[in-house]
Amino acid sequence: MVGRRTVLTGTALLGIGGCAPAPDPAVAPGPATIERRASAARLRDVDVVTMRPEGVPGDLPVCLMLHGRGSTARSFIDLGVPRFLTAARAAGVPPFAAVAVDCGDGYFTAHPDDDALRMLTDEVPGWIGRAPVAALGISMGGFGSLRLARVRRDLRAVALLSPAMFLSWADARARNAFTDEAEWTADEPLRHLPEIAGTPVGLWIGQDDPFVPAARRFIAGARPDPAVIGPGAHDDTFWQRVLPDALAFVGRHLS
Repeated sequence: MVGRRTVLTGTALLGIGGCAPAPDPAVAPGPATIERRASAARLRDVDVVTMRPEGVPGDLPVCLMLHGRGSTARSFIDLGVPRFLTAARAAGVPPFAAVAVDCGDGYFTAHPDDDALRMLTDEVPGWIGRAPVAALGISMGGFGSLRLARVRRDLRAVALLSPAMFLSWADARARNAFTDEAEWTADEPLRHLPEIAGTPVGLWIGQDDPFVPAARRFIAGARPDPAVIGPGAHDDTFWQRVLPDALAFVGRHLS
């Protein structure tokens, strides 16, 4: 099935959402396309946003970008990812494409009427014509990236920005995303660290982020490299600050 496609270039990239401060305006944004696809796994239509660095033709390796709860695939355009991809290429980072998909708010837990993880593994490769080889997740998307790494052992890089993880069932239950404690236990990354052993992981989180305690537990158990706890909170300002480093991390592992 061929979905509807919208091509965005130039200043049009900044016209969607527009909540976050723009990246360096001296760097031209790369092209982005938005396609509407029917997901059998999620039982709804979803946006598929493909972003590339400017001036790099041909096939490129693909990094999946997984959004946070309450957000959508288009949020990565708001954050300026097409511009950051171009800037990374100019700085010598091996080029790659980024693909974001609407994943809902369910923390990638399978439910009868919504299975975002199955969409990523079974549907996205057919939609984009290749299997993604890396993942970058923000907040809930970090949870999802680690969930994906457990079933896609061939991922070459996982970048986590302010990953949402939970030290206890009481913390997780407050999200209203898990049916019960057993379901959360089956999906919680902190309960399955050996299953991602060998996958290169980088983590960036603000010191004022509420998920810092869980991130410290993850750092102690999984030894991500890099593991950065720096100034900032759980917001666009922090994510834009660390995106260049996160994209460089992904590019190095995809070269």
